[in-house]
Amino acid sequence: MALRQLKQEVLRLFQAKDLATAMKAVAAMPARQVVNPLFGLLYHGDPRVRWYAVAAMGEVVSALADRDMESARVIMRRLMWNLNDESGGIGWGSPEAMGEIMARHGGLAREYASILVSYLDPNGNHLEHEGLQAGLLWAVGRLARIRPDLVEDARELLVIHFTSNNPRLRGMALWASLALRPRPDVGRLLHPLCADPAEIAIFQDGELIFMRLGDLAAELLPGDME
Repeated sequence: MALRQLKQEVLRLFQAKDLATAMKAVAAMPARQVVNPLFGLLYHGDPRVRWYAVAAMGEVVSALADRDMESARVIMRRLMWNLNDESGGIGWGSPEAMGEIMARHGGLAREYASILVSYLDPNGNHLEHEGLQAGLLWAVGRLARIRPDLVEDARELLVIHFTSNNPRLRGMALWASLALRPRPDVGRLLHPLCADPAEIAIFQDGELIFMRLGDLAAELLPGDME
């Protein structure tokens, strides 16, 4: 199947809004061929399509890594390149795809988790663009729910975003922190957030779910400080 036809077929599957069926079909396609359409769909205007592309990237690359680890590493390096200023682009979806891949494959996670965390670090490879930061916070939270030991260094870096002026960054940081549990003294930051009425959409368990920031903060608040 030609590349254009392949992309159209993958898009058709994603627009059908049946993630399980889409994943099964995409997984049956040749990995090296379907990766390029998936990269393109990380930029799609429909949020659901973008998130399905993230999920499919995790499915395809983790399976590829089981057969050909070096080819999977090439894809990880391509995602990292997209986040490099020298790439000439912004890298939409690349942090999320990295997080999804590593959540699904332990070997790749052990190699690249520290790089993912470094993108959060103001003294490391910090991503300046707020849109990328939001995706990165999701990626850390996704990986933390499966392999928390590999992203422990992110615990303190997530707290930085609790006071962000951007509700999406605040919310994503709170959601990610639920998997890592910040130190008890951050209760002073969480108390005001419990009244935060803002809502954000978070991709979880194959669905976009709207969550209220105040509810996330309350869930995160240490029991003895409620």
